[in-house]
Amino acid sequence: MVIKIRRWRVISKEHMINDEIRAKEVRLVGAEGEQIGIKPIREALQMAIDLNLDLVNVAPQAKPPVCRIMDYGKFRYETQKKEKEARKNQKIVDIKEVWFRANIEEHDYQTKFRNVIKFLGEGDKVKCSVRFRGREIAHSNLGQKILERVKNEVAEISVVERHPKLEGRSMIMILAPKAQ
Repeated sequence: MVIKIRRWRVISKEHMINDEIRAKEVRLVGAEGEQIGIKPIREALQMAIDLNLDLVNVAPQAKPPVCRIMDYGKFRYETQKKEKEARKNQKIVDIKEVWFRANIEEHDYQTKFRNVIKFLGEGDKVKCSVRFRGREIAHSNLGQKILERVKNEVAEISVVERHPKLEGRSMIMILAPKAQ
């Protein structure tokens, strides 16, 4: 009894190059971006080899597929460089959470409120939560008042992304900083 095992190689590349292209004929774009026309795959591959470059399938879904003559290694390097630059310039927005209680004292409120202002100033979103314990859930209007007070006091530096809503034993509101 003979058992045949096939191994499939997963190619992580997004483009097919040179001998991987299986079409009979392709629409060819030259190394300088000029349109060469529809050519048989062998002729297009030979043109790329003569120029010491690669034949890259840039639009496999087109009829016929569009292939370009280019230096694939240089192309990959430049795209990776652009992606790295884009990641470096993006701002990652964190969500900071500040917990309040339904029967919070004024001093504790002011301390937590200063944290809300600090987080919004740093450009982070703030999730304001009021936790209810035991029978406090019967007085959810107190939590609503606290979150409304926070919302009104930071109205000039933030926008309400999610209005106060009761979820289980917590009432949650999300604030986002206003764009400068």
